Amino acid sequence: MVRDTNSDAVLFDFDGTLFDTAPDIIAALNRVLAELGRADVEQRDYRNLAGDGAKHLLLRATASQGQALDEAEIEPLVQRLIAYYYEMLTERTRPFPGVADTLERLRNAGATLGIYTNKPAISTAALLNHFAMAAHFGAVLCGDEVQAKKPDPLHIAEVLERLGAKHERAVMVGDTATDVAAARAAGIPVVAVAYGYSPVPARELGADAVIERFAELPGIIAGLL
Repeated sequence: MVRDTNSDAVLFDFDGTLFDTAPDIIAALNRVLAELGRADVEQRDYRNLAGDGAKHLLLRATASQGQALDEAEIEPLVQRLIAYYYEMLTERTRPFPGVADTLERLRNAGATLGIYTNKPAISTAALLNHFAMAAHFGAVLCGDEVQAKKPDPLHIAEVLERLGAKHERAVMVGDTATDVAAARAAGIPVVAVAYGYSPVPARELGADAVIERFAELPGIIAGLL
C-alpha cells in the first residue's frame, strides 16, 4: 500500500503529460514543409495537435496553407517527418516542470508507476533513457506494443497486469479526451493536467480532478482514493 498517495498504481500518458515533445515534433514538420516550398507553422498554433500523429499533423498543416497533398505522396512524407523527428528527438523536448521530482516522491511513497501511450516504443524508450527516467516505471506500453490502443481499456489492462496492480487500486493521469475516455472505459479515476496538448480546456474533459502543476499530483491522488 502507498503510504503517501494511498494508491498502488499510477498510470501516465506521455506526450503532453510527462514530456513537452511538441517543439521537436513541430520542428520536424516544418522541415518537411520547407522541402515542399511551404511556410513554417507556428509552435503556438500546432502545439495542441502534437499528440495526434504525424499524418494528421502534416495534413492539417498543408490544408491550412490552401493546398492538399496528393494521396500518393502522403505516406512518403509522413515517413520523412517521422525520420526527422527521430533525428531531433531530444533537441527541444523536456520533461514538464516538477515531473522528475514528483515521480520520485510517488515511488518513495510506495506507488508503482506505468506509462500507457499511443506513441511508438522506439521514441518513448529513447526519451526515457535520455532523461534518465526509465527506472521510475515498472511497465511502459506503447501504441505499437498493445492489442488495442487507448481509449480501448485493453491498453490499460495490459499495463496493470504487468505492474501486478488491480483496477480498484489505480489512478490514471493524462491531458486529453482520449485519456479520460480510456479511464472511463477501464473504470479508473483520472486526473487531467491543465498544461497539456488538449484543444479542449482540461476542466471540460470530465476528469475526476485537474492539476495546474505536476507537483500537485500526490495530494490529488490521496483525495481520490
